[in-house]
Amino acid sequence: MKRLLAIGLTVALAPGFIGGATARERHRHDQEFARGALQRGEVLPINRLLSIASQYLPGDIVEVRLEPRRDGELRYEIRVLTSSGKIRELLLDARTGEYLGIED
Repeated sequence: MKRLLAIGLTVALAPGFIGGATARERHRHDQEFARGALQRGEVLPINRLLSIASQYLPGDIVEVRLEPRRDGELRYEIRVLTSSGKIRELLLDARTGEYLGIED
């Protein structure tokens, strides 16, 4: 069984979206954004996401990011430390969990 090293769920917003907001205000906004998206059914909960991620890219998950796309859709970017010691990034549709690709 793989152990979970760390999960930092972050929401990356477009630069300048919040203007001159402090880091604390941006963090609060990111949390509210993610919570609202989950409540509206726009994203999968993290436990479901982790289950799906392990099917596509085994290893230790070290970071999870919720990223808005230009087309308005959301995707999860999951950084995984593989057994070979390489960090790879798995991309999943945030609403459906559909596989979008793997980046090195």
